[in-house]
Amino acid sequence: MTTILDHLSIGTPALTDGWQLFGGILGGTWYEGENSAGFWWGQLKFAAGPKIELMTPTGGPDAAFLERFLAARGAAPHHFNFLVTDIADTLVRIRAFGIEPVGVNLADPAWKEAFLHPRDAHGIVIQVAQQDSPVVSEPPRELPEPGPPARFDLIEHHVGDLDGAVRLFSEVLDGQVDKNGAETAELTWPGGKRLRLVREEGLPLGGALHHVRFSRAAGAFSAADRERTAELASRLGVTVELTG
Repeated sequence: MTTILDHLSIGTPALTDGWQLFGGILGGTWYEGENSAGFWWGQLKFAAGPKIELMTPTGGPDAAFLERFLAARGAAPHHFNFLVTDIADTLVRIRAFGIEPVGVNLADPAWKEAFLHPRDAHGIVIQVAQQDSPVVSEPPRELPEPGPPARFDLIEHHVGDLDGAVRLFSEVLDGQVDKNGAETAELTWPGGKRLRLVREEGLPLGGALHHVRFSRAAGAFSAADRERTAELASRLGVTVELTG
C-alpha cells in the first residue's frame, strides 16, 4: 500500500485571496476541482511538494460543517489530505493505532474517504482518501496567470505530543522519518513533500499548523512579493514563509 501527503486544504469564504497568493505569486497551476455537496473545492499544484486546496461553502444543509468552521475561525487551514491506494487497509491500521475514524464513506468507488478528528490527529483534521482518477475540470476564470514556479517546501505543525505525532505520521501514514529530535521531527513523502513537527505545550486540541514555506524554483522573491504574500496570507489565516 502507498500513502502520500497530497494536499493542505484551506477553508475560506472567498476564493480571490487564495488564487492571487498561491497562483499569481507562488506559481501554482490548476490541477482539479468541482462542486461537492455544500461546498466548492479547487486545487493548485507546484513545482514540488503538496498541492494547495481551497474550499468555500455553497449553501444548503451540507455546507454546515464548513460554515461552522469559518464562523468559529475565519479563513484558516482546514485539513491535511493523504491519498492511499487501499483505504480498507488504512482504516485497519488507524483502528489498530487506537483511533476511531469518523465520516467514513466508502460508497463511491471514485472517491472513498474517512477522517481523523483533530483531537486524535494533533490539532488538525486528517482526511484519508482513495481516488480512482483525478477530476477533469476547467480552471476558474478568476484564477490569474501563474507567477514564476515555486516549490512548496514545508508544512510546519506544532504539537503537544511529539512522540505520538511522529508515530501517527510514520506508522499509520507512511511518512519517512528524516530527523527525530527531542523538540522537532521531520517526515517526508515522495515528490518533495515534507512535514516538520515541533513540540509546543498548551495548544488547543493538542496542535496547530504554524506556517508553510515556499521557495522559487529559480530566482528570488522580490520585496513586493513578500509584502503582498504577507497581506494575502493574513486574510487566509495562514503564515507563509518565503525563502530565497
